[in-house]
Amino acid sequence: MARLAVRFAILAVLAGLSWLVLSRLRYHWDWSAVWAYRSIFVDGLGLTLAVSVVAITLGLCFGLLSGLASVSGNLVLSELAALYVGAFRGTPLLVQILIFYFCVGVVVRVDSPFVIGTFTLSLFSGAYISEMVRAGVESVDHGQWEAAMSSGMTRGQALLYVVLPQAARRIVAPVTGQFVSCIKDSSLLSVISLRELTKAAEVINASTYRTFETYLPLALLYLLLTWPLSHLTRRLERGIGNGMRETPR
Repeated sequence: MARLAVRFAILAVLAGLSWLVLSRLRYHWDWSAVWAYRSIFVDGLGLTLAVSVVAITLGLCFGLLSGLASVSGNLVLSELAALYVGAFRGTPLLVQILIFYFCVGVVVRVDSPFVIGTFTLSLFSGAYISEMVRAGVESVDHGQWEAAMSSGMTRGQALLYVVLPQAARRIVAPVTGQFVSCIKDSSLLSVISLRELTKAAEVINASTYRTFETYLPLALLYLLLTWPLSHLTRRLERGIGNGMRETPR
């Protein structure tokens, strides 16, 4: 209860300061101009949700496969995983979107901003999830591998049935945090004219010239999308931390 009261007090102070700053601008607010274009915001919100859900799902698959490949012990698979992770983590997402849309998309004859943008975003997220999976697996005590393999399991069986379930407990919180980043990163798809939330706001602003009334709701909508996942991430981190402290050694 005390934490909630402090949080509301901080929000009230920030809201008061924001109002004070904006009031000094002597800006004439006109929300009706933006309200007339509310359907564009709604459509953009729906498209952002669709992109995020698909990208998160595919990114989780790519990340899990790449992470398992990197710890599989197979030299070819581990090197392919390292190349994938290095390429997508070492270059900006915006550059990747442009390359996939204007270069790769032309070669494979796919010109859908939704398909190209979602696929690129999933590969980008998958590279980060891959490193989380790899780090989680490597954090499991080596004695677990030895115990599993001494009981007759192969390395692959030990990984899937013994090590990975333990690693999953440690990586679930950071992976959930990556989902939040994926939702926010979807705003970059506006550069290829995908009318998600950010592009919708750009269209409304170009039509109404009401910058504050356009971009303040945009920020609020992204906050509404990401806050539940951010809250879930913090709860998972606390739960995992408490669980690891309570686990007998």
